[in-house]
Amino acid sequence: MIEFNLPAMTCGHCVKTVTRTVQQIDPAATVEIDLASKRVRIGSAKAAAPFGAALAEEGYAPRPAASA
Repeated sequence: MIEFNLPAMTCGHCVKTVTRTVQQIDPAATVEIDLASKRVRIGSAKAAAPFGAALAEEGYAPRPAASA
């Protein structure tokens, strides 16, 4: 599971954009978003880097999620 904190994610439109961006990289990816904590969890066999780059390009520069 890949986790990112997305400080710029603030609303429902952001959630849709993040989901669409992730699924453009891997259409089979699962996407779990917690808007309140600004965290996204991605279930994919692909590496984290392409997701991070694509999210940054969309304006949601990710930070690695802190371990719980």
